Amino acid sequence: QVHLVESGGGLVQTGGSLRLSCAASGRTIREYAMGWFRQAPGKDREVVVGISGRGGITYYADSVKGRFTISRDNAKNTVNLQMNSLKPEDTAVYYCAADNSLAQFKSSPAYWGQGTQVTVSS
Repeated sequence: QVHLVESGGGLVQTGGSLRLSCAASGRTIREYAMGWFRQAPGKDREVVVGISGRGGITYYADSVKGRFTISRDNAKNTVNLQMNSLKPEDTAVYYCAADNSLAQFKSSPAYWGQGTQVTVSS
């Protein structure tokens, strides 16, 4: 079992930056691919970024490429998401998630955090 807790959401103006963190407990996270989904009001939840267990492989949705950067610190059991050049369309609840592989993470991750709100004002 893996327990995930997000932090770092908030309100920012267009063009601003935020850094989200996900702290994992229960199992060592190097065994898991991890990353972030988001869900905007009235829309389906979508995968945003993902990173393999050892960090060698990353995935970015086209909408965030060049603006978002995911990183992980397996020694601290944390995964971070640096979000730059934020746009109003990035407004959503962001969820940290994890599963055994990056493919499974992108498809249907087994473990979820409770979510953190990110709001980008125009």
